[in-house]
Amino acid sequence: MTTIPNKAKERLEKGELALGLGLRQMRGVDIGRILATCGFDFAFIDLEHSTMTIENAAELSVACHDAGVTPLVRVPGYEHYLATRILDAGGMGIVFPHVDTPELAQQLVSNCKYPPMGHRSAAGAMPQLAFQAMPLAESSKLVNQQTMVVIMLETPQAIDNAEAIAAIEGVDVLLVGSNDLCMEMGIPQQFGDAKLHDAIGKVVDACAKHGKHPGLGGVYDEVNAPKFVERGMRFILSGGDLPIFMAGASKRSQFLRGIKY
Repeated sequence: MTTIPNKAKERLEKGELALGLGLRQMRGVDIGRILATCGFDFAFIDLEHSTMTIENAAELSVACHDAGVTPLVRVPGYEHYLATRILDAGGMGIVFPHVDTPELAQQLVSNCKYPPMGHRSAAGAMPQLAFQAMPLAESSKLVNQQTMVVIMLETPQAIDNAEAIAAIEGVDVLLVGSNDLCMEMGIPQQFGDAKLHDAIGKVVDACAKHGKHPGLGGVYDEVNAPKFVERGMRFILSGGDLPIFMAGASKRSQFLRGIKY
């Protein structure tokens, strides 16, 4: 029986943490194996805040498949073709930023899912299925099951609508974009503020009620991140390639500059 491995989804369904790394600078296809070796479950391929092309995202997605890492792609907008072209090219899920209403979330699910759940157009053989020819009824059902729809909540309005969004069939993850949410609430980067903790609680509770998975982005410090995981966050964006590289490179240069000679 043909299957599509989705390590992130498997982790979440077991109640475990699904860990991902944001990719903005990396273009080399070896990143899939790097992420696997480093213990990550998914790649967060970011087309919203980078100069990556769809072709870059497709190449990274296929490389992640080969390494056993789930490729998820954040698109910069809501047009259906931004999502479906990526899904046709190997993406295992789409991350939609700045979703404030259940009506928009419902439309985005419809764009990403084949009938009867949505209205995605059939594309034929895909990387997810190793380009095998399959009966459309079988392949569309399988792809629908394994394709993730990640909805980002980044405003107070979105938090207020968390339960209604979580109730939508086809939504998998409600991902709190903590940086933008804190900016909208007038508490930029104040991740210990009660307003953010209250918002996180609302999202976790909404997901628990409707069988969805709560996600956390933007909080990477060792004080606040554990608190949010303890509260119930399970889909964790662990950081980005650029800041992680810069932190490691800066530490190395400081070490070498400190050598006495």
